[in-house]
Amino acid sequence: MLTQGTIVAHAPCRVDLAGGTMDIWPLYLFHPGAVTVNFAVNIQTRCRVTPLPGKQIRLKSLDTKREDHFASFDKLCSTNTYKHPLAAYLVRFFAPEGGVEIETNSEAPAGAGISGSSALMIAATAALARFTGRKLTREEIRVVAQNVEAQLIKVPTGCQDYYPALYGGLSAIHLQVDGVRREAIPMRLEELDTRFVLAYTGAPRQSGINNWEVFQAHIRGDKRVFRNFERIGEIARTMRVALAAAEWDNVARLLREEWKLRKTNIPGITTPLIEKLIAVALRNGAMAAKVCGAGGGGCVVFLTDPDSRYRVAAAIRSYGGQVLDATVDRDGFTVSGRSLPGPEATC
Repeated sequence: MLTQGTIVAHAPCRVDLAGGTMDIWPLYLFHPGAVTVNFAVNIQTRCRVTPLPGKQIRLKSLDTKREDHFASFDKLCSTNTYKHPLAAYLVRFFAPEGGVEIETNSEAPAGAGISGSSALMIAATAALARFTGRKLTREEIRVVAQNVEAQLIKVPTGCQDYYPALYGGLSAIHLQVDGVRREAIPMRLEELDTRFVLAYTGAPRQSGINNWEVFQAHIRGDKRVFRNFERIGEIARTMRVALAAAEWDNVARLLREEWKLRKTNIPGITTPLIEKLIAVALRNGAMAAKVCGAGGGGCVVFLTDPDSRYRVAAAIRSYGGQVLDATVDRDGFTVSGRSLPGPEATC
């Protein structure tokens, strides 16, 4: 039960299937018809915002066990470095009146590549918007979360990671000259639940750095990278159609091809452990696999048929992979509680 004035928001992480990195502005403008395909998973992030007496501000990250304490908002703003920078940067933007405690938590392993930081940005943005009485649409929440995350990591950020956190389900993110549009791909999500295995390699990766290297190569005019992204765009568009039609053999073929192109863009996207886990999974009935996010560690998603799923998971565990208990999240972010004083904000 929430105490008076406390706001709690949850947002799910995601698995990307095709078209990633192209969602970084302005890369998609050079590839007409660009689309990213992904789905939300029930690995949750949470933000709790609680009013405090006086002007004090406390920031707590339960999963990283880091805390910041400030006597006032002005003291927070005059500080250059933070132990919990995600919360600090959002507090600077929303500028709450009076004291506040922000407590965050993420179920995603560190550096998992399943967009734990972006999902937490959505949860924290939604919670602080409600707490401060800001009436933000989902798209406005996405813009704030994405821009603040760019301030944090100091390199351009893509937009695809925020939509699974906002909407849940299986999505096609259309990246167009006149804006970004999210489309729900029609599918029985129960079927998708039975066809993927998500495993953590135990090696955190830094997506911002890997994506930044590819981004720079593209902007410099690297013809190989440009051609690869042209084909990645074609794969993503075809995968959207294949998923809607439940053509799983075609989905597997596209996933394999996408992964091959990713590795030619930047060899550091894979590791010996990732290659070993993919090989053993394929020997035990997996149809395809790829790294989540920008790679270099983190999570790998494996596509299987339903009859092979448990055998694939067991094989991955036997070779040192951590299989995560994941299904498709249907709902996207949720917010509970009312801001005090003032009316409830609409998120």
